[in-house]
Amino acid sequence: MRFTITRQNLHNGLAAVSASIPSKTTLPVLSNILFETDGDAVWMSGTDLDVSVRVKVPAEIEEAGSLTAPGKKMQEITRELPDEPVEVSTRGDQIELACGRSRFKLNGLPAEEFPTLPQVEFGQGVQIDGADFQRLIHHTSFAVSTEESRPILNGVLWELREGSMRMVATNGHRLARMGLETGPGAVTPTDFIVPPAALAQVQRLFKDGDPITVAWDQGAEGSKKNHLGFSSENTQVYTRLIEGTYPNYEQVIPKDNDRFATVDKKALERAVRRMAVVASDQTHRIRMTFEEDRVHLNVLTPDLGEGADELELSYEGETLEIGFNATYLLEVLRYMPTDDVRLTFKAPERAATLEPVVADGEDELDYLALVMPLRLLD
Repeated sequence: MRFTITRQNLHNGLAAVSASIPSKTTLPVLSNILFETDGDAVWMSGTDLDVSVRVKVPAEIEEAGSLTAPGKKMQEITRELPDEPVEVSTRGDQIELACGRSRFKLNGLPAEEFPTLPQVEFGQGVQIDGADFQRLIHHTSFAVSTEESRPILNGVLWELREGSMRMVATNGHRLARMGLETGPGAVTPTDFIVPPAALAQVQRLFKDGDPITVAWDQGAEGSKKNHLGFSSENTQVYTRLIEGTYPNYEQVIPKDNDRFATVDKKALERAVRRMAVVASDQTHRIRMTFEEDRVHLNVLTPDLGEGADELELSYEGETLEIGFNATYLLEVLRYMPTDDVRLTFKAPERAATLEPVVADGEDELDYLALVMPLRLLD
């Protein structure tokens, strides 16, 4: 294999792929990036066996071939090279770089040792709007669980329907759900449970305006889908899907909340953040008392101290005293897509919902977040 590539293109390709390389692995080839020539370009691939990234960068190919080389070292070397063309060649299982007066040789491994990427047919895939998909990821994936006890909640549920798509994430204490219309297009109703690490790569590598082609492995009729692929012109991301049935999240979303508060999002965020300073490190509990035109915020942490604050808002319903984990509340507020937010309640032990309040003349948003309350101790 022999090719010449600009330093910038080599650096960009390595930076895109290196994020998918595991920091620690017992399989040496996973620390490497796979280089494969293709016409007038080079494909670079990296994987941790769960998420794989593949990018195509232009290059002048003099001799076709393939080899894997140490990813992080290649990236570190390229970062320090002068801004001149880089000649890359292989000799046996060694890769050689020449740039200006700099020369490097790194020990690689045969391309045959690199794991095979999932077989998905992008030609049979579904095209979605990149900006819409990025919005779904941004406003929901923060709510996934990081606990290993319920692996199904470690993923984001992505529901693909004809004319619409929706994402849901929850850790059992907070939930975020967002839906978008996608316009006409024949899609067999399909659900995926996607690891957030894969969605983070999609966010990082695909530009907002890029249309994205989505495809999944087409097993026998009725068989499980194990892998999902995302593709644009020069970038591909593959991921192993989380197997199992996602909980029926609609059951936990209250339909009969009859107390309503509308408040400026940033003002509420600031007040909750102030109270969080003196909240317990274990529970992060804050007490909120909603009454006509205002909410009182209180914290009492016996071994630290106490705090109190007050905020004006619009409130309908009987006075309500309710406790929340300040961290969960702040997370939900941070990803709320509007300046004003509407909170709904039923009782101190029932789930509260938060929804965006859109300005007059703007389209309604199909977005809802939910936070479970904490029991208040007298």
